[in-house]
Amino acid sequence: MREVASLAGVSLKTVSRVVNDEAPVTPAVRERVQRAIEQLDYRHNLAASNLRRRTGRARVLGVLLQDVGNSFSSGVLRALEDACRPHQIALLAASLDEEPDRERVLVNDLVSRRVDGLVIMPATERQDYLAADLRAGLPAVFVDRHPHGIDVDSVTVDNSQGGYDAARHVLAAGHRRIAVLSDLVTIETARLRIEGVKSAVGEFGPDAEVSFHEDLRESDAAERVVGQLMSGDQPPTAVITLRNILSAGALRALREAGAVDSVALVGYDDFPLADLVGLTVIRQNVATIGAEVARLMLSRLEGATDAPRHVVVQHELVERGSGEIRPAD
Repeated sequence: MREVASLAGVSLKTVSRVVNDEAPVTPAVRERVQRAIEQLDYRHNLAASNLRRRTGRARVLGVLLQDVGNSFSSGVLRALEDACRPHQIALLAASLDEEPDRERVLVNDLVSRRVDGLVIMPATERQDYLAADLRAGLPAVFVDRHPHGIDVDSVTVDNSQGGYDAARHVLAAGHRRIAVLSDLVTIETARLRIEGVKSAVGEFGPDAEVSFHEDLRESDAAERVVGQLMSGDQPPTAVITLRNILSAGALRALREAGAVDSVALVGYDDFPLADLVGLTVIRQNVATIGAEVARLMLSRLEGATDAPRHVVVQHELVERGSGEIRPAD
């Protein structure tokens, strides 16, 4: 910065004001400083600046999601990024892959790097291991899942109601042989969606034959299960997939069996191109979820000390044709 100041013929404080976008600096002086910065290839050291100011703020959030390659997680991440960018806050993101040990290691790594806050879609059953960091002032916002063992801000949808709505939809169309495909039942969202399905069956189809196929992690696993079901004597007339990656596998199996136009399919979570294949889904408003997470986190970073807030974002049933197929028998 001293070299920039010397080349531009200004004070060190003026250079500091330019790189930190502070006033007052005239346009002519600001342009002169910017030319010197470019000529010298100067890069502002934000960490050093924060230490000098004694703010302790790195302007970095740690974001731990289930799988940043999944359209739901990546959508949340993008919405969060868009909301944080105007505040000059960067994100460090990683995937947890539903591995509790991985979660603890990554949290420790991010906290040791002094991130300003933590956004987490937890893989652990309880998160009281974060208690010491929370007492030390680390803001945390949970997304998609509720905190357990601690009480911090969270943004979720009503997963039980979503599962209920999916099942009610196919039951109302007259289906009584229904297959339900689910992720790991150790995951809170999976359990709640299954509970919702069971509630709807008990209310609208107590005579229905519903088979539950749980702990399916990949698209290929869903494809195998649906393929086996379709080759049986009494194949389902409707399939409900409680995670978007399972929807893709189920759709491939139905297409292979020549049943894509005769077996109803309702998926939980939208994904790219789902509209092109006419897939009916329970859609979570990913953009709103990410924006709400950012709103809560920014509020905490600005000093809010009120009680933890738990925001529930409304989902919607999007009818595209696959879930509206009626049973032939």
